[in-house]
Amino acid sequence: MIQHLAIVGATGVVGREFLKILEQRDPAIDRVSLLASPRSAGTKISVRNKEITVEATSAEKLAGVTVAVFSAGASVSREYAPIIARAGGVVIDNSSAFRMDPDVPLVIPEINAGDIAKHNGIIANPNCTTIMLLMAVAPIHRAFGVKRIVVSTYQAASGAGIEAMNELTKQSRDYLDGKERRAEIFPHPIAFNLFAHDSSVEANGYNGEENKVVNETRKILHEPTMPIAVTCVRVPIMRAHSESINLEFHDPVTPEQIRALFASSPGTKLVDDRERSYFPMPIDADGIDDVLVGRIRSDISRPDGRGIELFVSGDQLRKGAALNAIQIAESLGAAE
Repeated sequence: MIQHLAIVGATGVVGREFLKILEQRDPAIDRVSLLASPRSAGTKISVRNKEITVEATSAEKLAGVTVAVFSAGASVSREYAPIIARAGGVVIDNSSAFRMDPDVPLVIPEINAGDIAKHNGIIANPNCTTIMLLMAVAPIHRAFGVKRIVVSTYQAASGAGIEAMNELTKQSRDYLDGKERRAEIFPHPIAFNLFAHDSSVEANGYNGEENKVVNETRKILHEPTMPIAVTCVRVPIMRAHSESINLEFHDPVTPEQIRALFASSPGTKLVDDRERSYFPMPIDADGIDDVLVGRIRSDISRPDGRGIELFVSGDQLRKGAALNAIQIAESLGAAE
């Protein structure tokens, strides 16, 4: 039982997904508070058949909270998460604020749930792209030992929030009407286009999103030197990210072994129908909890059998953000 759950950033696109999942999973919670920015204060939202008024986030409103789920940006998390932790509560943070803090566990429950117990009041939710990657790669790594990961991502507008999703809709209509596509949220037109992920390019030539995937993957797998190469791309999809993954192994591995693994891997669904050329697609991943895994085949550039290719799709707002955080909260509630 969670005595008092607070959702910080309740009116944002991920916050709204938190609320949907609470309705669907109905975890044992005694009290729910909804917090957001001052401009959203006063909004009324129905939560499990009870109308709750959104309040402005403040230390006073967070007093007495036992578990808080944050999705309001890194600056808000840095300001308020330590307050809750010092008071004996636990924060599950969806921002990048604490992910690489060595004292903060970075958790995907299906993969490293044991790390939850190591928290000091703050638990970090990984980047959505990292979650999608590891829901596929972690079971394979446990079973066969992955030597190297190369991944290219196809990231939906949902990863940049509701305004980015609205921009994709508007630009699509404008383009089809013969009008100019104006980019205001993204740096380039997103409709009928794709471009390198919109995070800043850093000193090593990789952008922030790519570096997050590398660093977070190593931390979650407890493999601090694993070779990982990443290219992150924004594509004109409303929600659900996809990834093309190439894995190198120490020993030969067959596609049949990988398919057998995903017949029973929690949180994933095998979609690998060669006869119909039916593999993971964002349109199928949209709105569901499982990460779709398929297009499993041997890497033909590796005649030694030590390479596998696969493709995944997963809902960025569900398992990539809200669901993962709620699963962590449920684990905390079960431990109380």
